[in-house]
Amino acid sequence: MLDKMFKKTRYATIQVKPAEKPQTPLHAESGRITSTQRIALICDEGTFTPMFDSVRPLNPLDFEGYDEKLADLQEKTGFSEAVTAGEGEVCGIKTCIAVMDSTFLMGSMGSVVGERLSRLFEYAAANMLPMVVFCASGGARMHEGIFSLMQMAKVSAAAGRHSDAGLLYISVLTDPTTGGVTASFAMLGDIIIAEPNTLVGFAGRRVIEGTISQKLPENFQSSEFLLAHGFVDLICKRSALKETLSTLLKMHTEEKV
Repeated sequence: MLDKMFKKTRYATIQVKPAEKPQTPLHAESGRITSTQRIALICDEGTFTPMFDSVRPLNPLDFEGYDEKLADLQEKTGFSEAVTAGEGEVCGIKTCIAVMDSTFLMGSMGSVVGERLSRLFEYAAANMLPMVVFCASGGARMHEGIFSLMQMAKVSAAAGRHSDAGLLYISVLTDPTTGGVTASFAMLGDIIIAEPNTLVGFAGRRVIEGTISQKLPENFQSSEFLLAHGFVDLICKRSALKETLSTLLKMHTEEKV
């Protein structure tokens, strides 16, 4: 009898409008851009080499409709998953770079996102390279349940080993950065940069206000609020981001360049 109490044969599904590629111009100061646009903006032309693309998503919980949703998104976006990882150069400095993409299931963190990020941290540590991660996520991917939540610990551990090797990790928070990504590797950078007016948080406003029974400031989950309260080191406009990253990378990799 008890086994039937916890048995769930079907999941509720919500119809969501398919994600469309953003039309934000590459050099616009605001608006969401794709991982392809981000890489073109940050990396020296022709230097970025994608890695771990062979790591592809599965459906570990046999979540109804998940396989079809993945296939549809892969066709529409041209991306195999919500993160692109690889090695490139920023003003001539060899760097491991990962870019999360909100056009793919809102950048949600599933097993493949965690695996690609962990492998890139491990590759960076083995090759004594700095790491830059552009975070953009709606949080953990519900379709993968506990497998998604496990990625928080896995990526954080890989980031820790990279740090133990004495290497630089820069986390760049882009709009939005929320949920389990914020609660793990997004806030573990040696230097944390955010774009202006970026939404950064864990739970939603209503959940937090209901939990603590207090009214929260209007801008409490903005990058500007986080900077004022010490959670972010720097807010940087998109047009100045490559130069800023280059300066930081040079400062921390001077002996290796």
